[in-house]
Amino acid sequence: MKRNILIAISVFALFFTAEANAQQKFGFVSTEYVLSQMPEAKSIQSELQAYQRQLTNKIQATMQGFQTQLDAYQKGAATMTEDARAAKEKELQDLQTQIQQDQQEAQTNLQRKEAELLQPALDKIQKAIDAVAKEQSYTHVFSLDVAGNPILLYVENQDEADISDLVLKNMGITPTEANNTGSN
Repeated sequence: MKRNILIAISVFALFFTAEANAQQKFGFVSTEYVLSQMPEAKSIQSELQAYQRQLTNKIQATMQGFQTQLDAYQKGAATMTEDARAAKEKELQDLQTQIQQDQQEAQTNLQRKEAELLQPALDKIQKAIDAVAKEQSYTHVFSLDVAGNPILLYVENQDEADISDLVLKNMGITPTEANNTGSN
């Protein structure tokens, strides 16, 4: 008797789970692909490259100043007193440390600038994903590319699940190249 109740509950649970799964619709989006199709992608890239050049030029100028001081030190080291030589070596070491700190700061600033420039576009993409998911009755939408790694590892019918082009169309953008996710 107890066994029949367990079997009945198991069958009911299996039926209920199967019914719930039948109502779910899964999709995925390649945000990198969508972003690459957006008109603002080129201006974001250009602005980011200009900022990177600005940071690089500043560091290169500091490095040239360091090299100039190093050359002067190497030429005059033999005629310097030991105290003067030690002071100049410390100054050069401090300058070299400062260059390393400037390089790290530049990298951090570049990443911050990239995030700042991308955020409005990513917000626009998210809004379009939300709209497409509601319009097409998707219950779950995954990102195909998070930190360069796919989150969606398997999908039976990729053409039906990839909504990247639908997201672009929702934003008023006609895809101009083959979807790099392999569909649509």
